[in-house]
Amino acid sequence: MEALAKITSKGQVTIPKSVRDALGLREGDHVVFRVEGSQASIGRTRDLLDLAGAVPVPAHRRGSSWDDIIDAAHRARARKLS
Repeated sequence: MEALAKITSKGQVTIPKSVRDALGLREGDHVVFRVEGSQASIGRTRDLLDLAGAVPVPAHRRGSSWDDIIDAAHRARARKLS
C-alpha cells in the first residue's frame, strides 16, 4: 500500500486514514520512524503490556523484590569485572 501526505510549514504530517487503519493507530498512540538511507518507515510502538512474558524469568527468581534483583545484578557484574 502507498499513501501520500504533505509536510506542513511546521514539519508536521497527517498520517493518512488508510495507513492509520492498516496499523491500528488511534488517538494518543505512539509511532516509531526507522530511517535507512533515503527511505523511512513508520510503525506502531508496542504497548509495554504486550511485552509481558517476552523475557523468561527463572523459577527461582519469580517473586523476588526489585532490590534483590538489582543487588544480584550488581554482584554478578562485580564478579565479571574482577
